[in-house]
Order: sequence, then structure tokens, then C-alpha cells
Amino acid sequence: MVNKKQETLEKVVSITREEIIKEAKRIEESTLFSSKGHFAVAAIWNQLHLWLGIPTVILSGVSSTIAFSKDSNHSIVAIGMISIIIAALSSLMTFLNPNEKSLSRLRCGNCYDSLQNKVRIFWTIDCKQEISEQVLYEKLKYFSEQKDRLNQDSPQIPQWAYKKAKKGIESGETIYAVDVTK
Repeated sequence: MVNKKQETLEKVVSITREEIIKEAKRIEESTLFSSKGHFAVAAIWNQLHLWLGIPTVILSGVSSTIAFSKDSNHSIVAIGMISIIIAALSSLMTFLNPNEKSLSRLRCGNCYDSLQNKVRIFWTIDCKQEISEQVLYEKLKYFSEQKDRLNQDSPQIPQWAYKKAKKGIESGETIYAVDVTK
């Protein structure tokens, strides 16, 4: 009778540990999609920063060069037109602030990536140690709370970025060579 009771108790503990691992894997997967989505948005904002910034700098140099040229009649019109373009680009840079948005999304992506790594180590290593289910549960709860905070503090990922992240993940972008069986 004691053996049967002990076997049943061991199965319950084993099932609890299994469920902790499953939930950790869910958090890992969710943070993977979130990090990749934020990285995709950061890349677009970074490109926009360059697309607006580089022409602004170049046109400013051209405008200065024309201002000091000898042909003053054409210079005034050209400088005026270029100045309007520079003002428009500079206004867009100020209004959109693509560099800050890119850095913000990069930070969000890195935070999700950091949590993903911690959770992966948790379920692949910690859960295989002789640690009580209660301790594992508390650690899992902590990871879940961290994910909830990140979700609350991070801007929403646009649908196109989610789809891009999903496509990249499904094509194997996030698979480490060590995890590929030969």
C-alpha cells in the first residue's frame, strides 16, 4: 500500500514539473515572437532615420556650396527650394523622431530576448535539477510577472512586424546550430 501511494505521489510531482516546463516554454515562445517583432520595427525606424537624415545633411551641404557660388541669380532660387526641402525633412525628423523610436524598440526587443534566455535556461537546466516544484513554481511565476510588465511597458507590435517575425522564426532564423540534430 505504501508503494502504490508513493508511486502516485511521484507521478503528481512529475506532472506538476511537466506543467511548469510547458508554461515556461509558452513564455519562451511568446517572448521570442515579441523580441523579433520589436527588432523588426526597430530596423524600419532606423532605416527611416537614415532616409530622412542623409538627404538633409547632403542638401545642407549643397545649399552652402550654392550660397558661395558666383552665379547669384540662380543661387537664390536654388537655395530657397533646397531650404524648403531641408525644413520639411528636418520637421519630419523632429516630429517622427525615428532614431529614438528605433532605440526604444531595440531596448524592448533586448528585454524580451533577455527574459527568453532566462526562461530557456530555467526549463532546460533548472527544472532538471533536484529543486522542489514549489521553488520552480515561484520562479515561473516571477518570469510570468516579468513578461506581463514588459507587455504593459512596451509599445504594441504592428501586425506586419508580427508577421515578419513569425516568418523569420518559422524559416529557422532563431535556431541555434547546437540544437540541430544531424
